[in-house]
Amino acid sequence: MNPFPEIINSKLPKTGISVFAVMSNMANEHNAINLSQGFPDFECSSKLIELVTKYMHKGYNQYAPLAGVMKLREAIAEKTEYMYTASYDPETEVTVTAGATQALYTAISAFIREEDEVIVFEPAYDSFVPAIKLNGGIPVCVPLKIPDYHIDWDEVRKLLNQRTKMIIINTPHNPTGSILSAKDMMQLEKITKNTGIIILSDEVYEHIIFDGYEHQSVCRYPSLAERSLVTCSFGKTFHTTGWKTGYCLAPENLMKEFRKVHQFIVFCSNTPIQHAIAEFLKNRSNYEKLGEFYQEKRDQFVKLINNSRFKIIPSLGTYFQLLDYSTITDEPEMDFAQRLIKEFGIGSVPVSSFYNKPVNNNTLRFCFAKKEETLEKAAKILCKI
Repeated sequence: MNPFPEIINSKLPKTGISVFAVMSNMANEHNAINLSQGFPDFECSSKLIELVTKYMHKGYNQYAPLAGVMKLREAIAEKTEYMYTASYDPETEVTVTAGATQALYTAISAFIREEDEVIVFEPAYDSFVPAIKLNGGIPVCVPLKIPDYHIDWDEVRKLLNQRTKMIIINTPHNPTGSILSAKDMMQLEKITKNTGIIILSDEVYEHIIFDGYEHQSVCRYPSLAERSLVTCSFGKTFHTTGWKTGYCLAPENLMKEFRKVHQFIVFCSNTPIQHAIAEFLKNRSNYEKLGEFYQEKRDQFVKLINNSRFKIIPSLGTYFQLLDYSTITDEPEMDFAQRLIKEFGIGSVPVSSFYNKPVNNNTLRFCFAKKEETLEKAAKILCKI
């Protein structure tokens, strides 16, 4: 028993363990196929592992500079200019982070004060709202419109006021697999013009986009880029989620404030991995073909479950597939997701867990970043339900 219960006043009283951990732990407990947490079950490039080992043996095992190894920052700036014709100074506008989640938290901590309002689109990646609350901000949650999960910009416009400090966007979108279009970006550009609103753009799946669509990074839009922090992930791009290495792009005035906070959260990220990724980025095929790679997996998974009772909601990016189970049962999403693990041996994530308030759209998220045999086994189960 805690002898001093009165001294504990939780800053996140309604927040428990991440749904990803909950569902993955349950899948492991029941020996189920885990399509819940977003990570590959196949290995990353052996060449990349060799590079990390090389730099470890070369002695790059101490602290990296606060902002990251310069040759990696230069490689990031070069990639960004190549992909989006956007120029970022590696000295002052690129920072390497311990994963994208750290970059997101750092960005929110650097700019959100007590009572500042932050627009968040739901369903939303689960770190957004807690980070806002921890910094005294007020999340203003705007639901994406189903069935295609698009933004109603007229609704957003009505919510803007003098306390609106930040708008968080995520494209390609986790958990839905939807993407923002050029029209969306122009709407965002229009409603933030002549305001002090900062854009925090989560673009960790920037290279995982399908069906001929082009990723609409805020970097492509100069008047948005000048007010934006962009977060990206090498873990998602190179199948190394456990390495927790990402980065943030921002104009110098925003990056200066970002780095003030960054230094006291992690100071720097893994040194030999930074050197290895810098060299790995020289070969553009290491990221340019990623969309094709995952589109094949998406198409395989969709084809395998085409005859199931689940309704397939189109995924245009990320490595997640939403399935509507409304013709199977009217159970709440968490109840059905847990039953799938216990009775059928397959793990997913209820999309309702990505909302701040209870909803039930009879929709589950499945990760298809898996080996062919894993997807085949999972599909057989789903087709029997």
